[in-house]
Amino acid sequence: MTTLAIIGASGLAREALAVVREAGELLPIGVFDDAASGLGSTFSGLPVLGEIDQVETVHADLYLVCVGAGLARERIVERLRMRGVLENRYATVVDPSVRNPAGCPIGAGSILLSHVSITADVIVGEHVAVMPGVTITHDDVIERYATLAAGVTLGGSVRVCRGAYLGMNAAVFPGVRIGAGAVIGMSAAVLRNVPAGETWAGVPARELSIADRLFERTS
Repeated sequence: MTTLAIIGASGLAREALAVVREAGELLPIGVFDDAASGLGSTFSGLPVLGEIDQVETVHADLYLVCVGAGLARERIVERLRMRGVLENRYATVVDPSVRNPAGCPIGAGSILLSHVSITADVIVGEHVAVMPGVTITHDDVIERYATLAAGVTLGGSVRVCRGAYLGMNAAVFPGVRIGAGAVIGMSAAVLRNVPAGETWAGVPARELSIADRLFERTS
């Protein structure tokens, strides 16, 4: 059976492992995490094999990066590349409840959890994390390392750029572009393009000012 190593001891890892175990097509053999020394000997029933830079010490056929933040996933993928783990060595994990009737492509290393709906002419890039109950409609493009939290809804022809994060139950109007590394708050209604690296929230969504962010951190 094809063996699988999990990178990152996280809630996402537990969720992905549940899907992998149910499918029974991959054999999870252990977890690598930079905080391995504080995790104990096991995580979610798997042995803790060491820190991420020790992946070469144990052979695995495939790997799955389960760190929640997209840009952190990108950094880890680069670290693994330096150790010889190329794109053809990543598993793609799709819950059996996911609806993808048109067979839209899903990139290597991506994780799609329960009851995600993909309609037609959608592209999901590499190392994308899509949480339960997300709706991705026609002509949407989800670029590498993006994260869609539970309940996100995308109108048609939306583009979610590299490493962007959309919070729970956010909704994006058709044709809108979410820039690289942007963050969209929970339950936001995004009606216009969001520039790269900005944080937007609210209904309708707007950029959070420095004062808004300080209030959020102290409240």
